[in-house]
Amino acid sequence: MPFDFITPLDRRQYPSQKWDRYASDVMPLWIADMDFSAPPAVTRALAERVAHPVYGYAKPSEGLDDSLCDWSREHYGWEVPRDAIVWLPGVVPALHLASLALASPGAGVVTTTPIYPPFLKVAQKTGRLAQMAPLAEPETQGGPWRLDLEALEAAITPETELLLWCHPHNPTGRVWREEELEALAELVERHDLLVVSDELHADLVVDPTARHIPLASLSERLAARCVTLWAPSKTFNTAGLTFACAVITDPKLRARFTGAANGLMPDTNVLGMAATEAAWREGEPWRQELLSVLRDNLDLLESHVARWDGVSMSRPQATYLAWLDMRKAGLGESPQQTLLEECDVALSDGADFGWPGFVRLNYGTTRVQLEKALQQMDERLQKG
Repeated sequence: MPFDFITPLDRRQYPSQKWDRYASDVMPLWIADMDFSAPPAVTRALAERVAHPVYGYAKPSEGLDDSLCDWSREHYGWEVPRDAIVWLPGVVPALHLASLALASPGAGVVTTTPIYPPFLKVAQKTGRLAQMAPLAEPETQGGPWRLDLEALEAAITPETELLLWCHPHNPTGRVWREEELEALAELVERHDLLVVSDELHADLVVDPTARHIPLASLSERLAARCVTLWAPSKTFNTAGLTFACAVITDPKLRARFTGAANGLMPDTNVLGMAATEAAWREGEPWRQELLSVLRDNLDLLESHVARWDGVSMSRPQATYLAWLDMRKAGLGESPQQTLLEECDVALSDGADFGWPGFVRLNYGTTRVQLEKALQQMDERLQKG
């Protein structure tokens, strides 16, 4: 391989949320943060920017805007107007900002569960009403999670104004099909909702048969209701540079969003700008190799899960995150806590996603580190 996805890095050399949260003998497979070096193009761009010793306020360049537009066109056939781009310090702050900007105080903000934990806190933190609808569980072991439109519609009330959508889905890894998105669009229009579509994992489709379709690309009518959140942070492992964007094609909707951001959001990160443009301009060969590594890691994970008693997993179509059902594994009320205490492996607790009894496992790490963690779990979970 031209890029090194094999050599483990000492991530405790500098403060790391992932590696510092637990004791040094614990294998951390929890937070969505890969253990791979960022692409060489990104590190070169950062070195060049750091070499200029002034790090004052900056303005996004035309080249940065163009890099996003070119990436979107080349990978998804979606023509993003440059004036639709709003650069931001991160997707999670943007979720909260969107609730403040696009939903009235006390209005309903609806989402599906299980879901990335910050989604569940947006309404409460912004003085809105949290509304939740469950996804449909797999009909067969290992089958896909599905959008339950009836459950979603039942959760919507006259007070509902905003839908928080995750696409591809975190934590199940589903890549929503065009017919599912079309059905969702019909429901959104019928109930006159606005939509925030978190598409942070769009570039991490590991299933060769799946295709990411930006929600706002379905129609101009739907785009007028959409805020699409996007970033290179998960794909190219640059989350610590706090840089993302919103694509908002409707001028009035964009004005509401940017107006609410004034005073609440910091100016753009100068290093994040350099890393983002380099990633989208030069990072494709690295991304393709990453996807190959993730598929191999996923195969390894599946081979272990098949040997575990009372554990099932639907193979994710995207992300480097696996959603494991451990409700029948005999691990007590909190499988996450049991595995931490008995196996020295740290996973994300499904209860934080709205579904107790599940865990989320990050397989975006080196083969040797993943094998070590899985072998430690084998001792507790293996059949027979």
